[in-house]
Formats: sequence, C-alpha cells, structure tokens
Amino acid sequence: MDIASLVGERPVVIFSRSSCCISHSIKTLFYSFGANPKVYELDEIPNGHQIEAALVQMGCRPSVPVVFIGQKLVGGATAVMSLQVQSQLVPMLIRARAIWV
Repeated sequence: MDIASLVGERPVVIFSRSSCCISHSIKTLFYSFGANPKVYELDEIPNGHQIEAALVQMGCRPSVPVVFIGQKLVGGATAVMSLQVQSQLVPMLIRARAIWV
C-alpha cells in the first residue's frame, strides 16, 4: 500500500478507526481549529487492513490514530497532544496550509 499517495491528498490526513475513542478525540481537535482533514476509517474501507499493516511497518504503534501534516508523519495521539501542549500544532497547521488565521 502506497501511504505517500494517500497522505498527498490534503494538508492533514488522519488514519482512524470509527470505533476508536482516541481517534475521535484527535479528529475533533483538528476540526476545532477549522482544519478539514482527510480521514481514512480503516475499519470501513476495503483495503483498510493493508493500510494498517503498512502503517505498522512504518513504526506506527498503536496503528490508529496516525496523523500526517504537510505529508509528514507526525505520529499518534501522544505526539499530536504533545505538539498541542507545546503550542506547536497550530503553527504546523498554518505552515501546511491546513488552516488560516
């Protein structure tokens, strides 16, 4: 599975599972900033299992949520929340042109 082509679709891409409460929280955080991420619900798309396996091969553990900003792997929920606490998430979204302030 070519993750690079999937993450090139929008400035923010989130790989998620519809039943994952942590994924829901991360998506809500991005929506609260006005970002419109491309969300892949891996449990709802035909090749979701293959995408999840590719994310694990990239070192993403747990495999969801996984966030890419500006086509770069940010990581999971812990990495995203760490950026938010350090006031680095919004500037990163602005640089990726995911939000305008």
